Amino acid sequence: MSGFNRVVAILLWIVLLVAVLALAIAPANALTQVQGWLGQWIDALNNWRAESPTNFFIAQIAIGVGATILFAMLIWFEVATARRRGVRIYTSEGGSAELETNSIGRRLTWHLDQLAEVITVVPAVRSRGSAVDIKLEIEAAPDVDIPLKTEEVVQVTREVIEQELGLRMGKLDVHMRTVPFAEEWAA
Repeated sequence: MSGFNRVVAILLWIVLLVAVLALAIAPANALTQVQGWLGQWIDALNNWRAESPTNFFIAQIAIGVGATILFAMLIWFEVATARRRGVRIYTSEGGSAELETNSIGRRLTWHLDQLAEVITVVPAVRSRGSAVDIKLEIEAAPDVDIPLKTEEVVQVTREVIEQELGLRMGKLDVHMRTVPFAEEWAA
């Protein structure tokens, strides 16, 4: 669905770019041209309605129902893919299972909580095809070496995701913060 969305978005932006450029270069001519086209379409529709009111009415209903079904399906496909809560895992024997993103988050929390100087871990795991995107909110001790601890967190996360769970790592976003020093708490 994302490929379809990209194509539609690109075509829409190109049409809007051409329209804005036409309005910027020759606004009066562009608007006159659009007004002429609309006038021709209105005349053609009025002629068709006068010649065959029944067929015109059937066409109105068909276009309305068709558009409703098309856009309802597109919206459904967009919403249905957003609800995915698991990642498909394939075994070497040809079997498969779906692992919930909550389970992946709990596993990461347990492993990362074992690291020295890590106080709390709040993972957000999102399935993206056969890969997982992970955002980690980590609270660490006040005297932690941030670059080293971040590197250690990234390494442990990759080991858990890729080696233990057999998943493919997508984006990994680590947000590290430290708890205040004791003097800051007293103030």
